Amino acid sequence: MNQLSIDVRNVSKIFKGFTAVNNISFSVKKGEIFAFLGPNGAGKSTTIKMLTTLLSPTKGEILVNGFNTQNQKNEVRKSFGIVFQDPSIDDQLTANENMRIHAALYNVPKEMVKVRIEELLKFVDLYDKRNELVKTFSGGMRRRLEIARGLLHTPAVLFLDEPTSGLDPQTRNSMWEYIEAINKENNMTIFFTTHYLEEAEKNAQKIAIIDHGKIIAQGTSKELEKQTKTKTLEEAFLKMTGKKIREDETGNEIAKLRMVMRHRQ
Repeated sequence: MNQLSIDVRNVSKIFKGFTAVNNISFSVKKGEIFAFLGPNGAGKSTTIKMLTTLLSPTKGEILVNGFNTQNQKNEVRKSFGIVFQDPSIDDQLTANENMRIHAALYNVPKEMVKVRIEELLKFVDLYDKRNELVKTFSGGMRRRLEIARGLLHTPAVLFLDEPTSGLDPQTRNSMWEYIEAINKENNMTIFFTTHYLEEAEKNAQKIAIIDHGKIIAQGTSKELEKQTKTKTLEEAFLKMTGKKIREDETGNEIAKLRMVMRHRQ
């Protein structure tokens, strides 16, 4: 039985001569909490898009839950849930309506829809708010609803892209309590990115750092600190990637991605 939830093998992504991701390899075990870190423009977003079938690799192979992201896209998509960095909940609908739409999109069996929605909304402490419009929710409540929605079809892997971005420290801690409970109760693989390095240090069982399109380090937080002779993951991260702000690099990558997408249309 395959014990790997994610298996990335010598993957590259090239856009008209621009190499966004350069021959990376890493794997994530079933039930593992895995942090994927990198400066702006390092290739992190491109990698996540390939993992979730939004982009196809130029070279190499990606398996998610044993399915190939290039020729088994539907199977891959059915097997993961995702919480995007940017809000994706319809705030003109109620929490219950958002959940029901997701259930329909993922063909959740009709006899299970009501049960699953009740179970998950109770899990994230939103059941009492189920018939209220999302536009009345706080940022933390919306994030919790997005996590509940991402879990509705019982995925084997949950992708979290900056799941606590913009939230206050108390809400961030609460969010991680939910995420860790999901991981323990369902042996669900959690793959997340974050700019709060203390989150990765505290919660991730394994970390991969990408920079300039290449994986430059992998291991536990303690292993990365030992490699760099530092005392915290943040210090190790800065020592490996430098302290220079990457705004120009981010802009270049986004501009190139947009250009490619316009060309495809």
